[in-house]
Amino acid sequence: MKFSEFFTSKDSTQLDKKTLVVLRWIAIVGQYFTIVIVHFLFKFELPFFYCSIVILIGILTNLYLQFRFKKNQLNNFSSTFFLFYDLLQLSLLLYLTGGITNPFSILLIVPAIVSSTFLTLKSTINLSIFTIIVLIILTIFYFPLPHYGELHFHVPKTYLFSLPVAIIITLIFLTYFGVRFGIESRKRTEALNKLELILAKEHELESIGLQAAAAAHSLGTPLSTITVVAKELEKEIGDNQKYSKDINLLLSQTKRCSDILKDLSKDQLKEDSFLSNIKIDELLNEIVRSFSEISKKKISFVTKNNKSNPNIERTLEITYGLRNFVGNAVKYSNSKVDISLESDSKTTKVKVCDDGPGFSEDILSVLGEPYIRSKNISISSKSGLGLGTFIGKTLLERMKASVNFSKCPETNGAMVTIKWQTKDLISV
Repeated sequence: MKFSEFFTSKDSTQLDKKTLVVLRWIAIVGQYFTIVIVHFLFKFELPFFYCSIVILIGILTNLYLQFRFKKNQLNNFSSTFFLFYDLLQLSLLLYLTGGITNPFSILLIVPAIVSSTFLTLKSTINLSIFTIIVLIILTIFYFPLPHYGELHFHVPKTYLFSLPVAIIITLIFLTYFGVRFGIESRKRTEALNKLELILAKEHELESIGLQAAAAAHSLGTPLSTITVVAKELEKEIGDNQKYSKDINLLLSQTKRCSDILKDLSKDQLKEDSFLSNIKIDELLNEIVRSFSEISKKKISFVTKNNKSNPNIERTLEITYGLRNFVGNAVKYSNSKVDISLESDSKTTKVKVCDDGPGFSEDILSVLGEPYIRSKNISISSKSGLGLGTFIGKTLLERMKASVNFSKCPETNGAMVTIKWQTKDLISV
């Protein structure tokens, strides 16, 4: 990932209001009961009145957020504002109760972590900087924490100044993790949405075809009636030139409509070649031929120890997944692509191998994830590698295949191995 990508933000970045409200109620209740227990049960001399005022203001702001704030989704600005306030409120409580020596000072990192997961990097950086400033201030300025047997709780200076350093390191680590998690989560969601859109469009086309067939069956009877009546009129009119021309036109157009409806009325599931069952070697041959027609590169397909050659269902997932990897191989190869099929009663394996630059070492471990990037410019500059590979891999895995990526031993190019248990592949 390039460093500049961290500074890329989207206007759609939002935080669910309910999530933030619940988190703030948990924090407020926890703060109040902690102060009450420490002051009344443990008899620590805390500025209870001032602490209560700070907590009360927090309650009022959360009530406003829950009942008066109209939007269910908080935009980046609103979310950042409330997180800044929460950080400030907690800072005031810690200032009144021992500052950095208070064991609850670790909670100062929570707003920045929430921001790193849901909000933009700019907001996260601002919250992190403010958190660091607050930590430094609370290390120097605070109301001393009371202690049993002594007037105040004393902490060695070495330990005292080590506490903010440890918290800052924890803040940096968890914030970085949150940023990466948020980015990858949004990318994965986007890729899955695109995948679902592709499948939805394919199923919609299939549905339209079935509706057309149903309409064709319904219109067949009235067209037959029109044809019969037109032929009877033709007999009655005879050689009357005034009307015979119109009758002939009516008959020809009716026949044309009948022919169209006849094609539409075919059973889509049985007569559509795309949806029929097929031998896996025949499907691969079709895919190879389709790419050979549009590419000048040499594309070969061979079978090895093909003892089974299962009859499979020509599903959208298998067809699109195989075409995706063959297409990638054709696109990134220099001159040739080799495809092989091995099948027996236990396993069926398809290998797609090309003579291109291959997969660089830094992306082999993450291939199949959306929006991957490589240090190899020849690979990373080619659009669609990450998303296309992710979609193809996901579709085939839905059909119980395993997909592995490696270097082709013969050409040092890219090799994709797709493997099924034959029993999972055979069409019932």
